[in-house]
Amino acid sequence: MAKKGEARQRVTLKCTECGEENFRTEKNKKNTTERLELNKYCPKCNKNTLHKESK
Repeated sequence: MAKKGEARQRVTLKCTECGEENFRTEKNKKNTTERLELNKYCPKCNKNTLHKESK
């Protein structure tokens, strides 16, 4: 049996417009090998912007 959380890793999402690190989330590194790109609300920009996974 697999241990809980073994395939998941924590990632930080960074706004592409202002560079602010706003969100932390988890992703399954076995199923999603490429970097996450999500449209999320940025409180500094005060609008929805593209957030990319940072290292």
